Amino acid sequence: MAPGPVTAAAIAIGTRSRHAGALIAFGHGAVELPLIILIVFGAGRLLKLPAAQIVIGLAGGAFLLVMGIQMLSTLRSTERFEAKFSGSAPLLTGVLLSATNPYFLLWWATIGLALATTATNLGIWAFVLFAIVHWLCDFIWLSALSWASFKGSMLLGQRLQRIVLSICAAAMIVFGLCFVYKAVMTLTQHL
Repeated sequence: MAPGPVTAAAIAIGTRSRHAGALIAFGHGAVELPLIILIVFGAGRLLKLPAAQIVIGLAGGAFLLVMGIQMLSTLRSTERFEAKFSGSAPLLTGVLLSATNPYFLLWWATIGLALATTATNLGIWAFVLFAIVHWLCDFIWLSALSWASFKGSMLLGQRLQRIVLSICAAAMIVFGLCFVYKAVMTLTQHL
């Protein structure tokens, strides 16, 4: 439930589709479930390597920058926002934002690994229950965000909607810049 790029995307795409959050959650889960399994079996160590953090940070930062800048430019253009941005595939957005978010991957390599390992130590059914409940929390949260964004866009009108979407776009740009900055700092430390 921590605010991040997936949250911003659920709000932004949710203005045009109340089901966007659910689709983003499915995309997020398509990355998250295999990642949980891989991390429990030892891949968590790979995500902690500086080279992996640099590549993921640069790729994720660039993706977020492009997405945020595209949202801002579309909002400023004379065309209606929904004409361009509603074509964004929420499922694919969930996959890409999850796979290229270094903080998401680092969280799973540290805190998430501890939680998943504890569940695994209690048995396979505890691990399955942990994975299902964790994903359901994401699903409910992102669905609620997109539904609220959809209803809010109808109630607030176009001007306030543009303000909210501008804030979401700015958040994506800030996250992107932070990801790139951290990757560059990691790179300079290891040169």
